Amino acid sequence: MQPGGRRRRLVGMRYALGLALLVTAGCSGPEIACTAIGVPIGISLSIPAPEGISKAALEACWRGQCVTRDVGLFPETSAGATTCTGTGPDSSCGTSMVPTGGLHGFADLPGLPAEPVRVTVRFDDGTPHTVEVIPAFVEANGPGCGKDGPQAQLVAGPDHELRVR
Repeated sequence: MQPGGRRRRLVGMRYALGLALLVTAGCSGPEIACTAIGVPIGISLSIPAPEGISKAALEACWRGQCVTRDVGLFPETSAGATTCTGTGPDSSCGTSMVPTGGLHGFADLPGLPAEPVRVTVRFDDGTPHTVEVIPAFVEANGPGCGKDGPQAQLVAGPDHELRVR
């Protein structure tokens, strides 16, 4: 071995290791902050025009099994007009929720799969209204923070027919 050869080899190895660490650190990208928001598994129901509706029962069937849940219905709301005090950095804005006249509810369905599910909803008159839906996983904590769920959203039309939202 030539004099200083071992020393050059060690310096070269340190250089290569340092370069590898820099490249790896540079490729990791920005750190993602994820919240701890929970996501219920189930199907939501929105009834924009609830004429004659005060209750709902939802039956969901998949893989040869069916689960029935009473759906508690509550008044739907949306954001009203926004008001602001000033335009500077110390200003604030606010809004209040106003009723839409509709109803909404949620059926908690543990084990609901992200595959085709037959859903039947019966309102006050007991008439079945059926639709097929494929629940989807929800990213409540944002992209890159993992998927939760799955969930599906249904809307009841004027004749109580169901459609997927």
